[in-house]
Amino acid sequence: MQLAISEAKKGIYTTRPNPAVGSLIVKDGRIIGTGFHPKAGQPHAEVFALRQARNSGFDTQGACAYVTLEPCSHTGRTPPCADALINAGIRRVVVASLDPNPKVAGNGIKKLKAAGIEVIVGVCADEAMALNAGFLKAMATGMPYVRLKMAGSIDGRTAMASGESKWITGNEAREDVQKLRAMSAAIITGSGTILADDPLLTVRSQQLGVAIDQIPAPKIVVVDRRGRIQKGAHQIFNHHDVLLWREDLTTLLKQLVSVHQCYDVMVEAGASLSGAFIASGLVDELIVYQAPCILGHTARSMFACEVQTLAHQHRFDLTSVDKIGRDLRMIYKTLNT
Repeated sequence: MQLAISEAKKGIYTTRPNPAVGSLIVKDGRIIGTGFHPKAGQPHAEVFALRQARNSGFDTQGACAYVTLEPCSHTGRTPPCADALINAGIRRVVVASLDPNPKVAGNGIKKLKAAGIEVIVGVCADEAMALNAGFLKAMATGMPYVRLKMAGSIDGRTAMASGESKWITGNEAREDVQKLRAMSAAIITGSGTILADDPLLTVRSQQLGVAIDQIPAPKIVVVDRRGRIQKGAHQIFNHHDVLLWREDLTTLLKQLVSVHQCYDVMVEAGASLSGAFIASGLVDELIVYQAPCILGHTARSMFACEVQTLAHQHRFDLTSVDKIGRDLRMIYKTLNT
């Protein structure tokens, strides 16, 4: 299953809105086929793995299939993967996690069992589910998985009082942010960031292991409650179909899922909008890049949200710390996630 997960990771930048899935076919203790789902509309991981086995001259009758997500049981843009496994004569299927998509939701497992196939569920489930946090959350709740990215100093400052902020963190940290953008179906920023920095918010890294034109461009959302942004007036409009948003944040997130199929969302904004997301309890994952510098008490803070007492503090669980160049990358999860 670890190898199947490694296969799934090959599609994390290209599969959306579909989940990233990997599969292996094993027979007589030997891996005879591997595959992953590369892009929506193309065959799923199981089909690629079966195809590779057959093209290599192997008989799949009686083999075991490993797959990181429950095989689909319905016909969409591609035929059901459960049927492909049944028709291939697979004897046993090992699944990492179930698919909460209402079109699947256990039906793939039922179809396999009805065909007499042994099914085992839950192997390396947490690691497999982490690959598709957005898809799984959206299917289960109608809300996307929200990552909030922030870069700051040791003393929690993001810019000088004048607004000067380029650059606090180093090239390696900014390159790492490109991976986050490439994983995101939507990037949310605020009108203040557009007016101050006129950013591009594009995925432009050449170090992602996949051609840029194969990565679906993230949808850009500019939260502009005061109507300060005019379409076409900033360079972001030259590179994206921008959604200007003036309503509440919860409605925005629901609409990103239901209308635009955006399941993984990154907030890349200033203190006000970032603080609003945290105050509203809408952040699943907080990613902080900390530069080894101190900017002083007059510099701008990370989050503009008021907390009256310690009882109302916003707490997170630190899940990883990595050195990225000269900076630290700290990933926090909300305690209720």
